[in-house]
Order: sequence, then C-alpha cells, then structure tokens
Amino acid sequence: MALVTRRVFLASGALPMGGVRKSGDIVIYSDERYYSAFPSIVRLRRTGELLAAFRRAPERRRLGAKGVSHTDPNSQLVCVRSRDGGRSWSREPELIYAHPLGGSQDPCLLELRDGTLLCASYLWIWMGGADRASVPATVWLGDYAFQGGYLLRSSDSGRTWQGPFAPPPVPGREARDCFGAPLPAYNRGAMVQSRDGRVLWAAAYPKGAGRGTGTDVHLLASSDAGRTWRYQTVIATDSKASFSETSLYETPSGQLVAFLRTAGLDDHTAVARSRDGGRTFEPWQDTGWQGHPHHAVRLEDNRVLLVYGYRHPPFGIRARLLNPECTDAAEAPEMVLRDDGGGTDLGYPWAVALPGRRVLAAYYFQKDNGTRHIGGTWLEY
Repeated sequence: MALVTRRVFLASGALPMGGVRKSGDIVIYSDERYYSAFPSIVRLRRTGELLAAFRRAPERRRLGAKGVSHTDPNSQLVCVRSRDGGRSWSREPELIYAHPLGGSQDPCLLELRDGTLLCASYLWIWMGGADRASVPATVWLGDYAFQGGYLLRSSDSGRTWQGPFAPPPVPGREARDCFGAPLPAYNRGAMVQSRDGRVLWAAAYPKGAGRGTGTDVHLLASSDAGRTWRYQTVIATDSKASFSETSLYETPSGQLVAFLRTAGLDDHTAVARSRDGGRTFEPWQDTGWQGHPHHAVRLEDNRVLLVYGYRHPPFGIRARLLNPECTDAAEAPEMVLRDDGGGTDLGYPWAVALPGRRVLAAYYFQKDNGTRHIGGTWLEY
C-alpha cells in the first residue's frame, strides 16, 4: 500500500516549506523548430558559469508528422550557457556531439574536481524498416535499434569534446548491439565523484533470459576520471519490478544513495543504499510515492533537494527536501514546483545549487501539447 504523504504547493512567493520557497519560473531554451528535452545542468568550478546540456531534435509536427517521439535519427547533444547565474542564457546552442550512426539521448553532465567534464549519453539507430531477424540488436523501439551507452570528455569547460568512449557491458548478460557486439552499459541519471576520487555510475541493463522483463541497475566505477570502467555490483534487481534511469548521491558520511525509476510498481520511486562505498547495496526500498526520474543536489546546510518529474494529473515537476543522509525519502513532504504541464511528455529535472542559497531546477516542459522546451524553476532557502 502506498504511503500517504503531504503535498505542499509552492507558488511564487508562497510561504516556505522547510525554509525553501519558489521564487519564479524561467525559459532556458525554446525554439518551435525543435523538440528539446532531457536536460542536465552544472555550475563550472573555474568560471562560475552555468552549462545546461540537452537533447535537441527536429519538431517533426512542423514537417508533417502527426505526433512527437523520443527517438529521432537527427537528435543531437547541445548546450547553452549562462554567465550571470542563470538569469540569461546563450541563444544559439553549441553542439556537444552528433553521433554519425543515429540519434543521441539524454546528455548527463558531471564536473570532476579537476575541472574535467564528463557527459554520458546513449544511442538509437534508425533501421528504416529493416528485417529484425537480420539485425542482432537485443532492444528495439519501433524502427529503432538500441546501440547502448557512450561517454564524452571535455577539459576546456565544454567547448570541445573527446570521444565517444564506450563503457563495458554488464558481465554475464547476453544483450547485443546492432553489430552483434556486447551491448555497452548505459543510463540516464547523475554520476558522482566519490570522496576517494572514483567516478561512480549507475548503469541500466536488460535482465535477459530467465531474469524477467525490463532492466535492472548496476554500479560501474572508474579510477581514471571516466576513461575506463569496471563492474562493481548490482544496485537493484527484481524478478517482477524493473529499474532504470538512476541518479546517485554521496552523503556527508560517505554513504551512496541510488534514486531509481521503476516499472511494475505503479511508478513508485525506489531507493537503494550502500554503506561501504559501493561494494554492496542493501535491498531496494519502495518509497510509496510516484515520480521519475530524479536528481539530488546538496544545499549549503547539507540538506538534500530531490527533484523529479510528475507524469500524472496535474502534470509537472515536484521535489522533496531530505535530511543530509537521505534517510527520510519516504516521509518527506512533497513540494509541487509546477502543476501546469500539458501532459505526460515533460519532466526529467536536474538541479544545481547556486551562491546565495539559491537553486535552479532545469527540466523539459510543454503546455497544451505545444513546443517542448527547456524550462527552469528558481528556489530559495
């Protein structure tokens, strides 16, 4: 049975919840010629500028299509910048990467302590009605075959990028890419650089024969700033439920918390925890509330703002304010940041903490089934 929690609506200027209040909404990027979605956002250590990355594809309805789709052969990874703390943004996006084989999705940024930027993405290849029996790919979505994940690296604040670099597959699994090679690991969600310097990544992967349908989630680790990866352990798996799109967060005590999107659990959020630096994870826990996917950001007082999309009426963006160790994820009251969305095709928020006890949560949004754009909500605490 789902846990009943309180909902607090944060209109601009509303009384604060836990000392947090919404101070307004902005549009970060919008162009009616493009379908823009799935952002991530970071504040660069060297310059203080904000970098917002997102997936951009043609708005096919303007080209005669009847609807929109999350797969497109022309989807590219792009970014915009703000040099004034998010108040204004560059108008023309910079290209991060256009994969020559197909459409890229969900650029997930992480800035390492030495200033290196990592960007994780994954790839769908349009097969144009090809005979599936002749293509070894394990995962399909309509006419698109899945090619797995890849990573990019930048040492100059995202102005140039190296890659793509393919991560390893999950060992012992039979999933294949379009060319018959083992499927590279992939994910939409936040990586984290742990206190010991390792980069930790929660990777989704097809369960495969005898393990049930859908995906489960595993931990990969890199000791060389994302150049190479090694398999660590399973984060969450279940014979009935499916897990994907997982964000990681390291608490002040060094515990690793995974916030997991689920299927087969009525869209409930799940949480898994490691107390030993990611060597093992405790059994996953159902929080009892709905929403996906998630991003957690540490505030100046060590509390954690957890933001997530809400694809149920009223559609929008929500958040919860957690204690520093994230042990109250099931009980923390829910804050409604946006409830004016035009349907289920929105969400995927990613938050960044800013000087002056401010937070900017970026996400993709639409009203009345209109242009998908990158929006944002300001919070103060």
